Amino acid sequence: MSARQLTVRFHGALNDFVAPERRGQAFTHVLQGSPSVKDLIESLGPPHPEVDVVLVDGEPVGFGQRAEADTRVDVYPALEPSTPAVAPEARVGPPRPEMPRFILDVGLGRLSGFLRMLGFDTLWSNDAADDQLARVSHDEARVLLTRDLGVLKRSEVVHGYFPRSSEPADQLVEVVRRYGLTSRMRPFSRCLACNGPLSTATPEEVQGRVPEGVAQRHRNFQQCPSCKRVFWPGTHHERMQNLVDTLRKLETANP
Repeated sequence: MSARQLTVRFHGALNDFVAPERRGQAFTHVLQGSPSVKDLIESLGPPHPEVDVVLVDGEPVGFGQRAEADTRVDVYPALEPSTPAVAPEARVGPPRPEMPRFILDVGLGRLSGFLRMLGFDTLWSNDAADDQLARVSHDEARVLLTRDLGVLKRSEVVHGYFPRSSEPADQLVEVVRRYGLTSRMRPFSRCLACNGPLSTATPEEVQGRVPEGVAQRHRNFQQCPSCKRVFWPGTHHERMQNLVDTLRKLETANP
């Protein structure tokens, strides 16, 4: 009996997850059983949250479609010029959230701090289990950011992204670009430690909670009602402001 085969091609950024010899070109794959299109795609590398359009012999299909022999499957990512324009209901990828909220895995602590610094609701803890990350992402409609493909491929995850870089500052640029965050940034409005919204505070309100020299040099403070931490525009604030300014330039560089 001859092998049951089909042809597959991944497009754009999805090639980051594909074996080097298969990147940017169509290749033959031998079918095992009768997998869904979603299972076929993930068995070859890319996680489903990064897929936006799937074409079988040129026609859009859903993730539940069964893969069949002697067909061609083209898989496209979101937000790339190469991705075909199809009706919204024909896309397998969800619409980009209007105001994204995030949940990050344990390895992305510094990225979580950057996102909070920009004002985005970002959950992170250093002991969150994989099933908890996936469940909260689904139940609270949060974007799951992780460099663990196993977590991203969990079926309950709808919105998710795998940062390509291992450097937190570069990861931040990736996320800002992917989710169009530049115009939505509200810098220094969230607590870097606990994610709570900050409120303004007078020097009198923070008396005894900041170093004496800081109290003498500064008049503008913010405090977190949840964890009681106090923030002021010091040297660290200046470095973060420079990062914010750099990110704002992305809006004009990438309209």
